[in-house]
Amino acid sequence: MAAGAPAAPTGVAVASAGKQQAMHYRHSVIGCILIVAASASSIFAQASVPADQPAPRSDRNSQLAHEQLLRKARQGGIDVYFVGDSITRRWGATDYPRFLANWEQNFHGWNAADFGWGGDTTQNILWRLENGELDGVNPKIIVILAGTNNVGRRPGDDATVADITRGIKTLIDVCRQKAPAATIVLTAIFPRNDGENVVPTINRINGNIAKLADGRTIRFVNINDRLADAGGVLFAGMTVDKLHPAVAGYQAWADALKPIFTEVLGPPAATDHAPPPTGDPSAAGQDGRGSPDASTPAPAARTEAHP
Repeated sequence: MAAGAPAAPTGVAVASAGKQQAMHYRHSVIGCILIVAASASSIFAQASVPADQPAPRSDRNSQLAHEQLLRKARQGGIDVYFVGDSITRRWGATDYPRFLANWEQNFHGWNAADFGWGGDTTQNILWRLENGELDGVNPKIIVILAGTNNVGRRPGDDATVADITRGIKTLIDVCRQKAPAATIVLTAIFPRNDGENVVPTINRINGNIAKLADGRTIRFVNINDRLADAGGVLFAGMTVDKLHPAVAGYQAWADALKPIFTEVLGPPAATDHAPPPTGDPSAAGQDGRGSPDASTPAPAARTEAHP
């Protein structure tokens, strides 16, 4: 052997190295299993949270969004307050400029502000409302659209329908508590065609929540016959992904809302004093994460990552 040349590995050294690699591999596999198990445990634990109980989002982007919406609420000047999940959020968001242009075209002069957030269930929306996002705002109108993330992509049984109905009723109750003089506009859950046929489940929930309206302080708006046929199949051009509205879908919603706004507030003014629109904090480079509509929501019984 030449001087300074590395010694060839012995059989013992090779065997030892092999054992170390095997142990490292086993430890990695065990670590992955433990992570998955912990995640599953967390999901199952939160899945048991009823739809009428508040539950926060744990991802950083949602926390940043909550802070952003708190700042918006504190600016005041809001007469129309929209609250919901990403179907609501995208309409008045800076990171969806085509939808925002439609929002401004329809609502400028009514001082409308968007407090939707992607992925939220009724539990998550309740948590946001009970943690400052409606405090002191005193809007004249509150528009609610919630529940599609609780429904998810699978049909629900009687218990699921009753649970989601209670969640939406509690949203109304919290809004009424925090804004006693507001007219509440409850919007029917939109049809969705992105999974199994959940339209019958949605229809049952909508039938329940329609009974919560009194035609005066609580109005019920159902535009589903403008979005889909009698079987719940969405019309072409109404959504971008069989779930979230396209501009045509948002316009159908606006056409149903504007007569109520005119009745309660009068015609829109020439100027608007609502706070400026907000958007996805990560799109603004605040934390470098992905779209909030693709972030993982605080899991509930039938939630999913997108609306």
